[in-house]
This record gives sequence, C-alpha cells and structure tokens, in this order.
Amino acid sequence: MKRKILVTSALPYANGHIHIGHLVEYIQTDIWVRFQKLYGNDCVYICADDTHGTTMMLRARAEGRNEEEIIGLMNVAHLRDFNGFGIEFDNYGSTHCEENRTLCNEIWSAIRKAGMVEEKEIEQLYDVEAKTFLADRFVKGTCPKCGKKYQYGDNCEACGAHYSPADLTDPVSTITGTVPEIRKSKHLFVNIEIEHQFLNQWVHSGALQPEIENYLSGQFLGEPLHLWDVSRPEPYFGFEIPDSPGNYWYVWFDAPTGYMASTWEWCKRKGHDFADWWKNPATEIHHFIGKDITYFHTLFWPTMLKTAEFTLPKKIHIHGFLTVNGEKMAKRRGTFILASTYLKYLDPSYMRYFYASKLSSRVDDMDLNFEELESKVNADLVGNVVNLASRTAKFAVHTGLSDYYPDDNGLFEQAAMLGDEIAEAYENGDYGKAIRLIMECGNRANKFIEDAAPWTIKLDPARKTDLRDICTIGLNLFRQIIVYLAPVLPKLKTQVEELLNCKIDHWGLSKEHLLGTQVNPYKHLMTRVEKSGITKIIEESKQENAVPSASGNNSVGVGVGNSVEDSGDSLTAEPLLETKISIDDFTKVDLRIARIVEASEVKEARKLLRLKLSLGGGEFRNVFAGIKAAYEPEKLIGRLVVCVANLEPRQMKFGTSEAMIVAAGSGNAGVAGHEIFLLSPDNGAKPGMRLH
Repeated sequence: MKRKILVTSALPYANGHIHIGHLVEYIQTDIWVRFQKLYGNDCVYICADDTHGTTMMLRARAEGRNEEEIIGLMNVAHLRDFNGFGIEFDNYGSTHCEENRTLCNEIWSAIRKAGMVEEKEIEQLYDVEAKTFLADRFVKGTCPKCGKKYQYGDNCEACGAHYSPADLTDPVSTITGTVPEIRKSKHLFVNIEIEHQFLNQWVHSGALQPEIENYLSGQFLGEPLHLWDVSRPEPYFGFEIPDSPGNYWYVWFDAPTGYMASTWEWCKRKGHDFADWWKNPATEIHHFIGKDITYFHTLFWPTMLKTAEFTLPKKIHIHGFLTVNGEKMAKRRGTFILASTYLKYLDPSYMRYFYASKLSSRVDDMDLNFEELESKVNADLVGNVVNLASRTAKFAVHTGLSDYYPDDNGLFEQAAMLGDEIAEAYENGDYGKAIRLIMECGNRANKFIEDAAPWTIKLDPARKTDLRDICTIGLNLFRQIIVYLAPVLPKLKTQVEELLNCKIDHWGLSKEHLLGTQVNPYKHLMTRVEKSGITKIIEESKQENAVPSASGNNSVGVGVGNSVEDSGDSLTAEPLLETKISIDDFTKVDLRIARIVEASEVKEARKLLRLKLSLGGGEFRNVFAGIKAAYEPEKLIGRLVVCVANLEPRQMKFGTSEAMIVAAGSGNAGVAGHEIFLLSPDNGAKPGMRLH
C-alpha cells in the first residue's frame, strides 16, 4: 500500500553558511526521501531557514542592514550549497513568514486554552555593552552540575545537563567578552508537566531509537518536568506574542512550527489541503535531527502538537556528530569546511557515498577521515561499480543488448533477491548495511566480467553474439546496482539513464531485465579522488577561517609599518624603511573592510580608544587604537574602516586587542599636534570584503 510521508530536516540557522557537519543530516534525509520516492511512496521533503533570535538582530545591527535583507541573502546561499550536493527539497521556506506567525498564534491559543501558560519574573543575564539580554548560546561558563568549563548557557556537552544561563558558574558573554549582570524580567512559561503521562507513552511508542528512549527516561521523565520558558523580552528579532506585548516567542517555539509553515507554502503552491498533511492520522511525519536538539523535539514539540491537535511524528531519526580525522572540526586545522569550499575541488558524490557508507540506525558519531574517503570511493565506486560499465559499455555501443537474457549463473536473480533486504536497510536508516550488500553484488558481477574477458573477444564477427551476451549480462548487473544506489548517487543515476537509454524511476527495475536496446557511447562516469583536491580544501579552509592566536602589534597602523609599545598606552610611528618584501609575504596580510559598531574612551590611557569592529557574517574584533587625539568616539560609530584582520591578538592591561585598523599620519601619529587619518573605503563597500 502506498504510504503518505512528510519528511523534515532540522532548520539551518540563517546566520551562517552550510558546512560539512550540517551535510551529514541533509544528505541522510535526502537519501531516505529519494528511496521512498523510488519505492513508490508519496513522500514530500520540507525544510526552511531558521531566522529568528538575538544573533540575527545583532548581526543586522552591526552591519547596518535589516534582518530581512540578511535572511534573503542567506536563503540563496543555503539553497546553492544544498543544490550543489544534490539535496532536493519539495519546499524550502523561512520561519519569518506569515504562515508561521499564523500557526504560532493557533498553537499558542490552544496552549493558553489548556491552562498550561504561567507568567513568572526571572533573573536573566544581561550584556550591558551589547544592550541586550543574553540568549542561551551567547553565554559560556562552567557547568553547574559537572564543573566542565566553556559550556554554553543551555546545556553541557560533557554531561548532558540542561540549565539556564544564570545557573552557570563564571558566565561570560560571547558577544562582548564581558561579565554579564543579572536583571529581572517577566517571562512566559509552558507547564509541560501537565502532559507528563502523554509524553511518557509517546517516548516509548517506537517513535525514537532505544538509546534516546533510555536517555529521556533517565534524564527527564523520572521526575517532574521543568517549566519551559517560551518568551524573550525586547529587543528581539522574531514574532511578538499577541497577548503579551513586548515579549517575543523564543526561537524554539517558532522554529519547529517552521516545518508546518513550509508545508503550508507547498500546499498552496501545489493545490493540496494542509490538514491532509498535519491533521491526518494516515500521514507519517518523519523528522531528521542531530542529537544536540533531542530535548526540544522529543518533549516540547510533541506537547505543542498534541495540545493543538496536530499529527504527532511517526518517527524522529536522530544522528550523532561529525568528527574529522578523529577530532572536532577545527578552523586552525582546516577541517571546519564549508560546503562551498568542498564543491570547488571534489565531486559531491564522493561525500554522499562516504556518509551513506558510515550511517547506521544508531545515534553514533561519524568520523570523516579523508584518506578513508579516498580509498573507499576509489575502490567501491570507481574500481567496483563504474568499472562494470567501463569494461562493457564500450563494446555494447557496437553490439547493442541481446533480445533475451543470457545465462549468468544466477547472478541477476541473486542480486534481485537482495532487493528487499537493501530496501529494509534504507527504510531503517542503516545505509551502511545497504552499501555493503550492494558492493557485494558489484564484486560478484566484476568477477563474472573478469572471467568472461570481453576485451579478448573484441569485434570478432564470429563471436559477436558471445560479446553481446557478456555485455548484456554486465550492463544489466550494473543497472541493477545503480537502481540500488540511486538514492545515494542521483547524479550517477542520471548519467546511467543517458548511457543505457532508460529511466531509473522505480525500485522494481532491480528485478527487470533491460533487453534489445542500443547503448550510447560511453563517457567517463566518475574519476578517482585526487589527493590534491583534498589538500586544496584543507588549505583554503585554513585561510577562510584564519583567526589571530597569540601576541603582536595591535592598534592603528601608519601604512602597515607601525609598532605599539608594550604598555599599549602610546603609538610610536616608525619611518617606512626601503625594505623589499615579496608578493607572497604581502598576501599573508588579511586586509578587510570593517564597520565600527562600538567606540569608547579608555580612561586609563592617554591615547587609546576601544573599538568593536564588525567584519560581517557575525565576525567581530576588539581593537585598541591610538587615535583619541584625532577622533571623538561617538562620531566613529557606523564608519567603515580598513583593518588587518589576521594579526595575532595582544594582551594589554586594558584587555585584548585582536586586529589593527589602518591609518595614515605625520610625525608621532596619535599624539596631539600630529595629524592622523583613518583610511576609509569608497561608498558601496561592505564589512567582510577583502582588499586585493
């Protein structure tokens, strides 16, 4: 019976670009969706950008743009990266849309009606410099439960504990690096303890992996559930709560409703009934998420849906984290890799196949080892799968395929019988098992072709029939494997359709022979992974993510040749010497446009101003600049300047200076009586632009 399935992936935040860690989930989901469609089910893949929150507000403020402009640009960038990896959504929306606002209102009204809302005055961390209350992810400190340092304000990565930012020991704002103060504000809470019995039943309904069931039972359901804080006071970018002016829904309230809003957009475009997808017991809803957001999707989200009488998830597929070469992704090692960087140098099919070969139905972390990726792709895809076609198709273009299927010692039937087991592996998310079974089919097929050796027959007219039969067997076994691999390698599937003059559009083709057709001239289907491509990705990632790391010159520069005294209190202008440097040396200097978003005097210093620079994309630098004699701080805010972004940080007695702004001057620049002029770009320049 044909199933009706709605599938979602977690919504990527609109403040950053897609990286290879994100891609684990989206490739995993895309493979599952493609399998369901190939298997004949009615399956729709929905996603959207997660747009609300303090981060977006601060970025817009720093860049002098409105949030909607940033959202629009990031939406284009995200879709570009997803398309590059063959990830196809039926609808990709945004949480900042009227459909989402309407759904939030509807669900909130139902929660209010159920008597689940409570209002309480709470103590919350406030960043005085940034003039905003701090969201969970803008605070770091020591975990109150296990004592692990440098943990975010909502949960501990070491022990899994959940808490509020105010519970942290030694909290620090990640926005300004200052110690936040505690202020009181009124918040709205949802009492999910009212639905404790329902949640306990749902958690054990088969919707979750066993290890997730055990985690929730042990950590949360064994005791009364805490109130869920669902509001944030202004200033905040999001939807204002209609019955609580000045308060906004916390992002974890309106982000999951984005699944529904994006579905609604798709329904409007395609002429479907929204209720048929979100208020229909016959519709299966499947969420794919990472383990770090388990808490929100398995306790709060089911409560929201149940209270508002929407369909509950049939299954939540939870995966682990990605490590690279056995370690967390790191910018300094070049393993924090953007999707766009990877796409410059390597075929996305490599990554899709490697991830598939590693994914199981468990919540296990995955390690991306580039040497393993190279050997696996070269052996499995090039040496096994594509090798079948390259050994036979170049002969079949002359002979065509036989009108009947020759004797192959039962190879086709053996592989056909594995179809159900491979399908079950895909269904269960055990892609690694599916890949192993498929590669075994390829090994047997290659052994047959090796023994038959069609290249020894060539175009001998007397043995044309023998050659055609061998090619017919080889290409049928090859097509059978491509049917099985189609969810993982959609690009290869399309290439094979062109080669063999046939559509690969349903799973049942793995049991059907392709006979009596012509074969098109063979073109290379896939090349081997080259080490040079991997090296370029890592090196470029290091450059893209270059950050200062030690000590050095910091403050204003006359040309690029200034030094700053160790005290940080004065600036000594040294004459530019006739020293020649190579172009390679010069290109190491990362000159970028920056916007001054904050400026203040350093009272203890005679010549310094404290500046905060925005380099765009949520990237900031704190700078102590010796320009007090020439500029009033309040008149600098909003001004574009040129900065040296990759200087090593320098610890001064007033704080850490992380970059240098570029200026020109005469004499002892920065001292009264001597001129100093900041270098400013032309109109149209934007923060983050590099100087060439």
